[in-house]
Amino acid sequence: MSPRNVVFKKICKDKSVAVYMGKRDFVDRVDSVEPVDGVILIDPEALQGRKVFVTLSCTFRYGRDDMDVMGIAFRRELYLSTRQVYPPLQDREQGIHTKTQARLLRKLGDDAYPFFFEFPDNLPCSVALQPAPHDVGKQCAVEFEVKAFSAESQDAKVRKRSSVALMLRKVQFAPDSEGAAPSVETSQDFVMSDKPLHVKASLDKEMYYHGEAVKVHVSVTNSSSKNIKNIVVSVDQVSTVVLYSNDTYVKSVAIEEFGDSVSAGATLQKTYTLLPLLANNRERRGIALDGKLKHEDTNLASSSIVKDGVLKEVMGIMVSYKIVVKLIIGGLMGSSEVGLEVPFKLMHPKPDAVKESELEEEMVFQEFKRSYLKGMIDDDEDGNVSGGDDMAPKEK
Repeated sequence: MSPRNVVFKKICKDKSVAVYMGKRDFVDRVDSVEPVDGVILIDPEALQGRKVFVTLSCTFRYGRDDMDVMGIAFRRELYLSTRQVYPPLQDREQGIHTKTQARLLRKLGDDAYPFFFEFPDNLPCSVALQPAPHDVGKQCAVEFEVKAFSAESQDAKVRKRSSVALMLRKVQFAPDSEGAAPSVETSQDFVMSDKPLHVKASLDKEMYYHGEAVKVHVSVTNSSSKNIKNIVVSVDQVSTVVLYSNDTYVKSVAIEEFGDSVSAGATLQKTYTLLPLLANNRERRGIALDGKLKHEDTNLASSSIVKDGVLKEVMGIMVSYKIVVKLIIGGLMGSSEVGLEVPFKLMHPKPDAVKESELEEEMVFQEFKRSYLKGMIDDDEDGNVSGGDDMAPKEK
């Protein structure tokens, strides 16, 4: 059966403006980003002569809206673009860029108008640091939003009841090609030992998908006089808040203590399997997540891939992953560690493309709501409510 063509809708409180969009996720292909398009449905009577505008914004926030960072509330708009939708500044047909827009305009009637934005290619992807269960309010995140509002002019004060905001996601998928399978090795010399300890760790590939187990091949040649008491292997997520102050958060999102020992003069070759999942880290503060539209559809943040020439400082939050192998060495004066790190990428596979011809003509309208993670406030408090039947499209 053909997939249903779901359309997300949201209506402001005074019913003057409603937004309809065919999707919430927009793909960053590194060298280009999918454009943002949709349709605005107006109520001329509710507008009372006001104009209608649409904005696309990218915002980096650090901390709650009511919290100061070093005495200053930290919220930076990385990108803002505004379009006047009504009265239209161009012929309606010239504003149609996609088949979804065309079908929506046919269905919604003469009071519907299209809008279209193109992303610059130097913006970060949607990512957020997970709050602790007791945290309240919006936390550190890079967020994208489409906002429609009615006002006397673009610069006039916007009434909350006359505006509606839709949270979007800018996401990346794994590239078609990847680098060589990573491998790292190191040797450690000890006092009172003629020969070193040699450790090597390697992975089967550079790119892993969310939900996929990571196999770590570890080879230990212990020519030293020391005994290895234990081997600990972990998947560490490294999140660097490059825009604010280069704060770095290193979190083990999967860790195993296998209890393997290697006596002096012995060797070990073993494969360890770890599975990094958000399900095992839901209560941990500071874990980076892919931009979230609702609690159920988020996951550990994907590795950041940045286009050549783009300053990393404007990317908000950079995320990377590494395997950490630690060997716990016994000794008379206490234990010591020998460790190495193997970098890899964690991303979503590129989904199969759905052809426009395979979409059903019948559109399924779904109310557009955003549910924050546990402990976060819903955006309905700002006057952005999901639409009911008052502005629902009539069948034609």
